[in-house]
Amino acid sequence: MLNKTLIIAEAGVNHNGSIEKAKLLIDAAKNAGADYVKFQTFKTELNITRSAQKAAYQIANDGESTSQFEMVKKLEFSFDDFNMLKSYCDDIGIGFMSTAFDLPSLELIDSLQDMFKIPSGEINNLPYLEAISLKSKPVIISTGMADMSEIKAALAVLEKGINKNEITVLHCNTEYPTPMEDVNLKAMLTIGHECGVKVGYSDHTLGIEVPIAAVALGATVIEKHFTLDRSLPGPDHRASLEPNELKRMVDALRNIEAAISGSGKKTPSESEIRNIEIIRKSLHLNKDLKKGTVLSSNDLIALRPATGISPMQIEEVIGKGLTKDVEAFNPLKEEDIS
Repeated sequence: MLNKTLIIAEAGVNHNGSIEKAKLLIDAAKNAGADYVKFQTFKTELNITRSAQKAAYQIANDGESTSQFEMVKKLEFSFDDFNMLKSYCDDIGIGFMSTAFDLPSLELIDSLQDMFKIPSGEINNLPYLEAISLKSKPVIISTGMADMSEIKAALAVLEKGINKNEITVLHCNTEYPTPMEDVNLKAMLTIGHECGVKVGYSDHTLGIEVPIAAVALGATVIEKHFTLDRSLPGPDHRASLEPNELKRMVDALRNIEAAISGSGKKTPSESEIRNIEIIRKSLHLNKDLKKGTVLSSNDLIALRPATGISPMQIEEVIGKGLTKDVEAFNPLKEEDIS
């Protein structure tokens, strides 16, 4: 039985403020085979001061002509918008999620989803964590920029209202795109070991290699940004997958799930049992020999197919006599010797 990885296609704010683009992103996530498509819910005034500077990656991707506040304000959706997007997800059959970045948004989005996703930036926001804890829903929390003490402190708050087995902690690096040398994927395993929680990975690298590696290491959740077009203006497009790449990632992750789903016992699989006789060898005579001939090592050769005595038994065969005439290159059977 496969241990199915939860795959979250992170649309985020890559809709650029357009409901129609948001619906196209939902379509792309569904077509790629993702389990959920996830957006971001926020009231800009409750999250960013008008004087807040842009991060370096935001400047690189969106320019310096607007402030962080102005950039984000253009990407804000109303609750009615999210209600419409949730209905659209239900209609086409994909899970809906949205990360809330402030307490009013958290309350608004609560009725639309069956779990919460905590972004990296809120891991040290005590009122926010306490509000989520009171909801008693399953939680996925990203840990970009955090150290282990901060992760444990956040978990202590969440566990006041949520069972630990309903919390998944995502290793994450909050640089867009993340340099490969900064991924530190082993930290995902450290989190699981030290915190006793399910783990996953929220990826901001270019490409799909790291999420694949994360699933091979045991990630139960993968989150990955995607966009309709990486050349679109906006803060997150350049570090996002395009729809065809998202589909390749999902397919690859499902293949990895299948590859690691076995029992762990080293036995021939059902698909390869039929190849044993064809690919392995058995003992054959390398010349015509008459009945009564006492066999020596010079009379024997290991050849395909494996329809005779195993070469592992050659020492048991040497010194035995043939019970009948045997032609060269015929497999040697147990009934041929005595």
